[in-house]
Amino acid sequence: MQATAAAKSAKQFSCCFFVIFALNLEIGMNYEDILVRAPHPKCENWQLGNLLSEEVQENGIVLLFCSEERGGGGDHEMKDFSALRKELYDLSKLDFELPICDMGTIISGRSLSDTHYLIEELVTLCLLKNAVPIIIGGSNDLAFPLFSALNARHAQLTYTQISNLISLSTDGEGITAENFLSGILTSKNFSIKNYHHLGYQKHLNPVDSVKLMREVDFDVIRLAEMMGSTERTEPFFRLADLVTVDCDAVESIGDGFSANPQVNGLNRREICAYMKEIGLSQNLKAAGIFNYNISARNPMNHQLMAQMIWHLIEGIMIQHSHPKERSYETFWIFNGEDKYAFHRETFSDLWYFGAHDDENKYIACAAADYEAAKKGIINTRLLRNS
Repeated sequence: MQATAAAKSAKQFSCCFFVIFALNLEIGMNYEDILVRAPHPKCENWQLGNLLSEEVQENGIVLLFCSEERGGGGDHEMKDFSALRKELYDLSKLDFELPICDMGTIISGRSLSDTHYLIEELVTLCLLKNAVPIIIGGSNDLAFPLFSALNARHAQLTYTQISNLISLSTDGEGITAENFLSGILTSKNFSIKNYHHLGYQKHLNPVDSVKLMREVDFDVIRLAEMMGSTERTEPFFRLADLVTVDCDAVESIGDGFSANPQVNGLNRREICAYMKEIGLSQNLKAAGIFNYNISARNPMNHQLMAQMIWHLIEGIMIQHSHPKERSYETFWIFNGEDKYAFHRETFSDLWYFGAHDDENKYIACAAADYEAAKKGIINTRLLRNS
């Protein structure tokens, strides 16, 4: 009884502490205890760095850099993101309007779980202001506190991940890069509607992992199906609440783009195109880019990461300009005694599937799905989720 009471008391204290902590963050206090703030860059009026805001603003974009790599077998020493920041903020701001906050580099906690908790609180602060947090750096396990923060405020989340590995291990104590996905998909406390895994490579994954994902009706897309064009896999991003990108899914150049350099993966143009698709998501609430080799000596690696982030921001800016009210053209396909409804959104020219009056129940699909349906071939994914 005493142990239970002590645990309850400790939990109450912890909750109170982090409520105060979040309030302090919101009014701009105590940043120095948890973040190393980046110096404001000297930029020309036309450059992205000129958009930087000192604090998190309503409906803005927040960049959070992270050095925590213990979940992937690395260390938690503070990394130097200055080369990446320079490459990013020297790029054009085009006609971007949303404020961008570089919140700084997160100081890793004494333990990995401490860092996870800190990330969850920082992301929650962003969500309170309807801002989109983007975590850059660290290992894949950081997806767990990202998802946890979203789950606390939203139900039935859609999570899309680009990664060459399907991390379904259940071994080890605590959340790591090897078991974080199992933690998300099996937690009784999490509410997940859809999970899409893109870019896996057959020769790197156990057959059982892929088989299990498909048995539970999650979408698993091979790297080969993503190459050359985003059209086939764009629907998996369109309604995603959270998207994370494992840099190990990108082919490496020079001294290694990712923490675990790979000879095969998405090329430089492809990954930038996909980053824009991520930003174009109608529901995007947070994103993460993990396993980046911040210690790379080849400047081309920092250029690539900067341009990946830039394309993500561009997508968010474009989506923000989309009319709030959406209008659709509906096309019916008759197949024997069955009929199926496809909808083309007139502003974006994107396609949806579903015979519902409620557009929130539409399933994102590709124009190719509609063309195939006219020939009598209905995508099984659409039938499964309708």
